[in-house]
Amino acid sequence: MRVVAYSIKSTEKEPLAIANRKKHEITLISNSLCAETVFYAEGKDAVVVFTDDDVSANVIHKLADLGIKYIATRSIDSSHIDHKEASSHNIKIASVPPWALSGIPENELPMALASQTINNLDKWEGRKCLGEACICSRSCDQHHKEVNIKSDRDDK
Repeated sequence: MRVVAYSIKSTEKEPLAIANRKKHEITLISNSLCAETVFYAEGKDAVVVFTDDDVSANVIHKLADLGIKYIATRSIDSSHIDHKEASSHNIKIASVPPWALSGIPENELPMALASQTINNLDKWEGRKCLGEACICSRSCDQHHKEVNIKSDRDDK
């Protein structure tokens, strides 16, 4: 998967490289995502963002025009992303599930965030359900199977 990761701090470069294992073609930039920097996403499949990035309707519209299919945030919070606009452009969103950071010492947070972010990219590339990391409509086949299995058990 071709990816651009915005707002990368020096402490995040090595953990992302280690977690990625040279699988995805990731461009790391320190610039934050905004209307003026959206052009870095040209030719990419996904963007990786953080909570300070501008992932408003305007920026998502521009990302969609560039062909972006996925937005992964390196945080448990996705409130900085306009979910409605992303959905209207069929852009999937993922975050880091809260349990992935539970009990992690602060010095290990960059690696935990990187690992979960790369895990989300891996699952998207393999067309697999992201489970608790998924912020989209949860309409994938695996989720429906899980719901149907639970429903069937509840009926008995």
